[in-house]
Amino acid sequence: MVMLALPGAMFLYNGEELGLGNVDLPDEVLQDPVWERSGHLERGRDGCRVPMPWSGEAPPFGFSTNAGTWLPMPADWAPLTVERQLADPNSTLAFFRTILQLRRGRFHFTEFDIEWLQLRDDALAFVSGGVLCVLNTGGSPLALPSGELLVASAPLVDGELAPDSAAWIAFA
Repeated sequence: MVMLALPGAMFLYNGEELGLGNVDLPDEVLQDPVWERSGHLERGRDGCRVPMPWSGEAPPFGFSTNAGTWLPMPADWAPLTVERQLADPNSTLAFFRTILQLRRGRFHFTEFDIEWLQLRDDALAFVSGGVLCVLNTGGSPLALPSGELLVASAPLVDGELAPDSAAWIAFA
């Protein structure tokens, strides 16, 4: 959410919108040239290049009709497929779609459009494009400034922003 609240181009990496993590692959399936050039010392980027899980209950999750994809897909990805997440309004994919829509519709970026705010030492807060972005990096809930809450990455705790979460607030 912090990255999306900043002006300029932004990039989502393959699977980020589904909440896919880096896969711990066995050495025998690694194919990244870094793996070969390093004499099998540096694993390279194969763990983040596993195919996207589209649908179904088992690998290859609709990515291919061939079960032997170039890198193996974790069997426990069934709840993370695009198909399952499109049907779940509380999924990571639904969350990403919401914040991307809000970025497109609510942020009005200008060239030098960041105003940094100090809420407390363990929080990051700035106004960008007419929206206040707050990130709570601390271990306790954070009182949010007044305004219309557009979205939060976690449920509020007694009206406060939970630790390790972010919020966007409409800023006049």
